[in-house]
Amino acid sequence: MVRYPRCHGSRHSARGNLGQTPQLFALEGVDLSGTLRTRVLLTPINPSQSEQIIMGILFEKRDHIAFVTIDNPERANVLDKKTSNELSEAWKDVWEDPDVRVAIITGTGDKHFCAGHDLKPRPDVTDEEREYLALKKVFWPLSGTVNGQQTGVDGRMGDHFPQIWKPIIGAVNGWAAGAGFYMLLSTTDIRIASAEHARFKFALLSNGWVGGGPGATLLGRQIRYADAMRILLTDEPFDAEEALRIGLINEVVPHADLMSRAEELATHIATLPPLAVRMMKEFQVRFRESPVDTAWQVQSLMNTLLIQTTADAEEGRRAFNEKRPPNFTGKLRKKGEPFPDLTPEEQERLDELYRSREY
Repeated sequence: MVRYPRCHGSRHSARGNLGQTPQLFALEGVDLSGTLRTRVLLTPINPSQSEQIIMGILFEKRDHIAFVTIDNPERANVLDKKTSNELSEAWKDVWEDPDVRVAIITGTGDKHFCAGHDLKPRPDVTDEEREYLALKKVFWPLSGTVNGQQTGVDGRMGDHFPQIWKPIIGAVNGWAAGAGFYMLLSTTDIRIASAEHARFKFALLSNGWVGGGPGATLLGRQIRYADAMRILLTDEPFDAEEALRIGLINEVVPHADLMSRAEELATHIATLPPLAVRMMKEFQVRFRESPVDTAWQVQSLMNTLLIQTTADAEEGRRAFNEKRPPNFTGKLRKKGEPFPDLTPEEQERLDELYRSREY
């Protein structure tokens, strides 16, 4: 196992799934408040190189919660290529670690949640080359991409705007602009904003674009048409109270309470049955626009699958009957023997019970 130095000079190994992923490594350190922080790295390091290759994400896991922080405040927490790749690896870890039940994403500081993508091309790319490659992407997209994005953890939405089947809470500490805004729409489920510092701007039409990301596609599906069109067609910024009024976010809290409120919600979600939680999110995201009868059928099938194949379904029933708090583990139930053959009398009883729906 690769080992890394803490900032105090002692040595500490990479934790959890981070240490098991060949392309992903972790450097842990204690900040001035005494909080343990984990920076996710894409390559192994030695102590003499650590300052040069640490990138823009803080990543911490504790008590079934993953904390993802975009951490390049001197550049407005923008998603440059390295930070985007690092964020993609963090989302993979959130999804693949069974101990993580919920995640919180925020930005460092009180000015920017995320101010968008860094759109600078490589310095050696000519205007003609850029124009040619942009057109080629339309007709011959690279394998393993969706609308120009690497598939990452989500083959439908790409690695910059993934929809992970675990709850994601957005703690908006400052400006959410451009891709930062779109990430809220695509990736987060519950959104809390700082009363003093949260601001929102779509940043498309004012640049002459309708956008290559999914922002415009998602906005009209999540808030009222009139509010979405005002945001899209004026491209004017707005504050947290307006975001709350139009239903873009769930809560506005004082900045000092932002992370504690996000963690309070995450802690509660982490007590719920993790398999049922992930199925509920997947159902809502994938089937909310399906015909009612189709969506209801899928919901019923999901529910039967949970009852028949998870230990938590039985634990929830037992805890309710025994009047105690449930202990949900997320464990799967082992496949058992087939039901025995029934006598005619037993079959008749089951048929009557089935028709009564009293079971």
